[in-house]
Amino acid sequence: MNNIIDGTKVSIEIRQEIKKIIEEENITPKLAVIQVGDNKASDVYVRNKKKACLDVGINFELIKFNDTISEDLVINEIKRLNNDISVNGILVQLPLPTGFDEGKIINVIDPVKDVDGLTYQNVGNLVLENDCLVPCTPLGVMQLLKYYNVDLTSKNVCLVGRSNLVGKPLIQLLLKENATLSICHSKSLDIKNYTKNADVLIVAAGHPNLITKDMVKEGVVVIDVGINKEGNVLKGDVDFEGVSKKASLITPVPGGVGPMTVACLLKNVVKAYKIQN
Repeated sequence: MNNIIDGTKVSIEIRQEIKKIIEEENITPKLAVIQVGDNKASDVYVRNKKKACLDVGINFELIKFNDTISEDLVINEIKRLNNDISVNGILVQLPLPTGFDEGKIINVIDPVKDVDGLTYQNVGNLVLENDCLVPCTPLGVMQLLKYYNVDLTSKNVCLVGRSNLVGKPLIQLLLKENATLSICHSKSLDIKNYTKNADVLIVAAGHPNLITKDMVKEGVVVIDVGINKEGNVLKGDVDFEGVSKKASLITPVPGGVGPMTVACLLKNVVKAYKIQN
């Protein structure tokens, strides 16, 4: 199939580019990750981030706490990292265990070290189209569209999902590219009305096989952000088998947006290093 958007290939190119910058400019960026409690999925994500950092020459530190730790001690640790000039990126691995105030904790991170782009200052700058650190998954989506020369100007773009991590930042990034946007979510009635008219369909709903072949038009570009585990199989939010027959371009799951998220995190760490130095 030659309509596949290959996120693995694009992410490898980005990583090679980052490695080259680090070597040629002789810089020493560092990422610190704070993880609270034992979450099997988080363990996997953190391992992937560590491997990706070390592969390109970014220093990596994991600070892991039991879920019995107090919120204040986590906050004190973030403040310590804010003041540590050797640390350029700080990331709190989400989700945090029950009882922790995610917003409060994340907003302690110095915005110039906020490589997840989740502090209020970075969110505000994104809305105002000021230069800032942008959340990694939305950034990855935009990089894929750019790489495959998908011009969004005046296109009908339908976004399914409005999470703080993916949907809301994407709204701003898509508007910046002059897309005409419709946004669907769990309270939308008959989303097919919207998906059917989309030139570009981006789905980040966390609902396996939500989008089927009859819900899209011929020639649509489909970006599937969903990662759903069914048994040992990873599935997207889009029924790939059916929809890929009509799409001009489509991301697979796995191998689409996923690898781009980690590649864009590396990009953000290097960007943060440069802002600070």
